Amino acid sequence: MFYTIFTMHSNIICFLILCCFCFTCCHLQERVEEFNIDVQKFQRKLVPFQDVAEIQSSTKGIIKQANFSFASYYNDQMVLQGSPRKAMVWGYAANGTQGMPVLLTVAALNSTHTYKTVVTQQLIWSVAIGPYEAGGPYNVSAKLKSSVITLTDILFGDVWICSGQSNMQYPMSKVFNSTAELADTVNYPDIRVFVVNDKTSNMPLSDLSANGGILLPWTKPSPATIGGKQFTQFSAVCWLYGKYLWGGTPVEAWSSPDVLNKCGLKQTNQTNQLTHHYESNDTIAPLEGPQEFSILWNAMIHPLLNMSIYGAIWYQGENNALAGHHMDKYNCTFPGMIDDWRKKFHASSDTDSTFPFGYRPDYSISSGFPDIRWHQTADYGYVPNHRLRKVFMAVAMDLPDFQSPLGAIHPRDKQDVARRLVLGGLAVGYGRNVSFQGPYPVQVHVSRELPYNYTQVEIQYSMALTQLWLDGFEICCSFARPAVCETGKSWWLPTTTMQAYDRANVTESYASQCDLESLVGVRYAWKESPCPFKNCAIYGTKNNLPMPPFIYHGERFTRHFKADGSFHVVIK
Repeated sequence: MFYTIFTMHSNIICFLILCCFCFTCCHLQERVEEFNIDVQKFQRKLVPFQDVAEIQSSTKGIIKQANFSFASYYNDQMVLQGSPRKAMVWGYAANGTQGMPVLLTVAALNSTHTYKTVVTQQLIWSVAIGPYEAGGPYNVSAKLKSSVITLTDILFGDVWICSGQSNMQYPMSKVFNSTAELADTVNYPDIRVFVVNDKTSNMPLSDLSANGGILLPWTKPSPATIGGKQFTQFSAVCWLYGKYLWGGTPVEAWSSPDVLNKCGLKQTNQTNQLTHHYESNDTIAPLEGPQEFSILWNAMIHPLLNMSIYGAIWYQGENNALAGHHMDKYNCTFPGMIDDWRKKFHASSDTDSTFPFGYRPDYSISSGFPDIRWHQTADYGYVPNHRLRKVFMAVAMDLPDFQSPLGAIHPRDKQDVARRLVLGGLAVGYGRNVSFQGPYPVQVHVSRELPYNYTQVEIQYSMALTQLWLDGFEICCSFARPAVCETGKSWWLPTTTMQAYDRANVTESYASQCDLESLVGVRYAWKESPCPFKNCAIYGTKNNLPMPPFIYHGERFTRHFKADGSFHVVIK
């Protein structure tokens, strides 16, 4: 499912789409960074048109637009991407109009702009308009011969895509304080919402399916549109992200074949429709959805490539944490999917080639989650990093909900998730000077504590810490020579820490059970559900954000020994 939102304020306009996939758009009129477009160099082309096809068993149904019209996801009350990017507007024409001119008019109270294009041999017309500053409303009209079609109450802003699986689809009606949250939706009349329906296709589609491809056309928010039936209407995280910003499927299903091939994954001929269950408090919450490679990319994302967007947020990973679901490839497929989306949106519209991408790492109670969290950072432990540039995340391992009526895999506190995502969106997406990350390690120093010869582990972090607990840390102690952190050659052993109050960004611990030469790795919060609610061991002192889990060993734990026998490790 795919959602969109748009919201306007004195200094910001937001628009969201959810395609759970979700999509949201937000525009800040006051920017820290200015972006310039060379209009003369803007020569983007639409993705070559293909007949929209629905695949049902072995039957192929071809859907064609016989009349002059806009593409499926253009309608009244929608939002188009605003300055500094151009917005794409496109549609269809009737047979016999090839080569004829189409005039597109964008009109507001005090201004009118006209653009000209022609109908292609594939009976498609398209035009890049703007850039337009955030605001509105505008009327957008297209004229072909004597036929005129018009969109009314159009706003310009920033477009954010919200995508993922069941937690991105989690409904507002199930979050904490849902009654008040839903009643509050009517106070945001300039937020516009749009929902793409769950669809699959074995081939890339150029437009959303005419057979139920859109679940909710563009409209203003209300308790009915935002709080519909669970998993059928708007996403809680997507809505809250857009609101706060201005004031189970696997990752392979959302990825194009290009990125999957680069990661060494190939689709088999066998359909893989699986249903998995996570049990918690006698509640069974199913995680089910299409598993075939690229099947959601084809039907739900590829049709939208011609729309200029500002950024995307992502909430997925539960499915890939399961055994046999390519978890070991996630450090390739997830970064690769981000690269691929950026490349293809940029090639088909005026979307920035490095548009900001935010996500919420998965923190649940099922096996595989420590590894999937790590892979979601491309094995760095934090973002942005050298592999994931202009990417931000909302660490939420301290927001478990074992009493959730939909199972612990679906926690109800989406407000804190959205607030943490917004901090990253403001900092990474808009260049605002806000603190959006918790602490993360930058250096490890290991020495002998005399006179008892204890091994002392000192970890230095990126910021001052607030330490609530003394546990959560482990060391990798090798019993082999040469010392290595590998299964069958080492143990992970818990170690108790002490806060070094004279140095607020350091933790100290004593590893009496492991000698200095055998210590070959460290990790933190490496559990399925590592923290009680808002009660992890380490938070940032200034921003109260939790430290993300980390694990460093092997090449990432290169020891530099000193003359006194101690060593240090620089975390990169």
